This record gives sequence, structure tokens and C-alpha cells, in this order.
Amino acid sequence: MTPAETERHRRFLRSFTAHEPALRAHVRRLVPMRADADDVMQEISVVLWEKFDSFLEGGDFRSWAFGVARYEVLAWLRDRGRDRLVLDEEVITKIAEETAAAEPRLQQQREALEKCMQKVPADQRGLLMQAYQPESRIQEVAQGSGRTVAGFYQWLHRMRRLLLDCIRRAMTQKEVAS
Repeated sequence: MTPAETERHRRFLRSFTAHEPALRAHVRRLVPMRADADDVMQEISVVLWEKFDSFLEGGDFRSWAFGVARYEVLAWLRDRGRDRLVLDEEVITKIAEETAAAEPRLQQQREALEKCMQKVPADQRGLLMQAYQPESRIQEVAQGSGRTVAGFYQWLHRMRRLLLDCIRRAMTQKEVAS
């Protein structure tokens, strides 16, 4: 690989990894099944890399990637057109437009959640993370925490409330500062 190719690869990876969580969340809103969204994300990643030369350096990578994602989701939709569980193309387009417009605020909320999670003691943060793992069973997490299932649900509700309040305060402070 030449130095220019290496630098191009690094620029792509920096941009892609910075925006991949938002892009994945965007695709998850448009594609109903997680496995399908993962497949679509793989294709989006390939297309973004293949078309990276057309991306203007210094441009808005996230907007560009969201545009590519929209077309890839529409291609996926056309391929699955006979499936009754697939949304109509107009609905996908509308959702894509709305989620792209909402993405800056959602990103701020994700950043606020990260900061608020850092304020939670490590042992409690671990339990929260464990409770929200895709294959997690609340009964097992509750048992591991030494709580009853009902007690764990009450604790989980209180923790979600505390995090929500923290996020709202952070968002309000950000709006006041702007």
C-alpha cells in the first residue's frame, strides 16, 4: 500500500468509526430486524469505502454517509419487496428524512447519556449494562445482583429515572449555553 493509499484508508476509518454508531442507529430505525440491519450496515460500509474518493475532504461525512445509507436501505427494500413485513418505499424515505433531521439531537442525547453513565458507580453501571445486553435475561441479572426480580425491576426503574433526569439537565444546560 502506498503512503497515499494508507492515508486515504486512515481518513476513511477515522470518519467512519466516528459516525458508525449514529449511522447504525439510523439504519436500525429503517430496517425492522436487527440481523437485516447488520447486513445492510455491512453493505453500506463497503459502498462508503468504494465511493470514498467521491467524498470531498472537509465535507460532512455523516450527511454523506446517511445519504448512502438511505439508498442502500431502499435497495434492500426493493430486494425484499415481496415480504409483507417490509415497509413501503415512501414510508422508508419519510422515516429516513425525519431521522436524519433528528440525528444531531440524538447524538447530543447519546453524549449526555455517556456522561451521565460515568456518574453511576461502577458496580451499578455494570448491572445496567448487563441488563441491556441483547441476550440478557433479567431473572439472571437480578439473581446475580442479589435482588429479587421485582426488586431488580424497581431498581432498574429508579436508575432509568435518574439517568433520564441527568440527560434532561445536560440537554437543558447545552441549550442555555448555545
